[in-house]
Amino acid sequence: MIESWRWYGPFDRIALSEIAQTGAAGIVTALHEIPYGEVWPREAVAARRAEIEAAGFRWVAVESLPVHERIKRGEGDLSGLFANYRQSLANLAAEGVTTVCYNFMPLLDWTRTDLAAPVARGGTCLRFDAAKMAAFEIHMLGRAAAADDYAPEALRRAEAWNAGASDADRAELLHAIMSGLPGAYDRYDVEGLRAALNGYQGLDRAALRANFRRFLQEAVPAAEELGLRLCVHPDDPPRDILGLPRIVATADDVRFALAAVDSPANGLTFCTGSLGANPANDLPAMAAEFGPRVHFVHLRNVRKEPDGSFEEAAHLDGDTDMVAVVAALLPATAGRDVAFRPDHGHALLDDAARGTHPGYPLIGRLRGLAELRGVVRALSHGARDG
Repeated sequence: MIESWRWYGPFDRIALSEIAQTGAAGIVTALHEIPYGEVWPREAVAARRAEIEAAGFRWVAVESLPVHERIKRGEGDLSGLFANYRQSLANLAAEGVTTVCYNFMPLLDWTRTDLAAPVARGGTCLRFDAAKMAAFEIHMLGRAAAADDYAPEALRRAEAWNAGASDADRAELLHAIMSGLPGAYDRYDVEGLRAALNGYQGLDRAALRANFRRFLQEAVPAAEELGLRLCVHPDDPPRDILGLPRIVATADDVRFALAAVDSPANGLTFCTGSLGANPANDLPAMAAEFGPRVHFVHLRNVRKEPDGSFEEAAHLDGDTDMVAVVAALLPATAGRDVAFRPDHGHALLDDAARGTHPGYPLIGRLRGLAELRGVVRALSHGARDG
């Protein structure tokens, strides 16, 4: 597997010259400045690729080529949006960028309630607190049906949080949740989020699955013809949020996605953090089962709590047996050009002063990459000796 690093291009506070010092060989990035649904021009792809290569890297994966929300909703005439997506794929292929990650999460991308939760020995991490999320949905957003989506303990704590929360606390919670909205610019206040959610009324799990299948039918044949590999990113967290269904959260969901269009071009981004937040998921078993269709790997860890809360642990700590996962992935990806990256990381030492994207500090990810590199090297050495 190829060691890689996520870079946000001109929006990133970490320079390519600094990333070079991590030892990573590949860069994972996207043209974040282009609005969703528009074509990624070949000239823009070529310029970004040249910038990456001039710094001594390969552009090993796109993360992400976004799927427009109208496609997820199945709304109106989508022929133009599908054509634009295929043209973007063609332009990436023409520039030799052949692995394309995307997600099919409606409206929200990743969702956290705390962007800087304290870690026991210093530093901070991203956290999803079920009680805070319940408080947001029930008391701030006014979604009464949300009470059915949370455990009794989370609801009890949500009441307590709401009773004691200041205006600053509420603003901080809204900011954390909005940090997971896709796109570089759009963020909603509570009223704006209510309005955005109205567009998803009636979109249940079956409808979203049907829209996902249609997207795959439109995109995968083009990807296969172009020699590309599409790889869907699992839902983060792997549970319904704000009344919106999540459909890439379990092993059965992945089976559905891969069978919807049975092609090597239709694959999975194996994210141990997203999948690991679901207690029902056996990650080493999933890595073994889906390994031949895994085209991109995100390695991070989480520590789960009984009420549905979780926080991001150090890469080799937490609930996921990372060594077992990597041991399953290495033979499944052998001989293929599959990149992995240390996903997220604790903000350590002077990371907080940089103001990087939440979850993407320099030092915390460098620690993660070093640890994961050791696991990969040790397992690879053992395989050679065996």
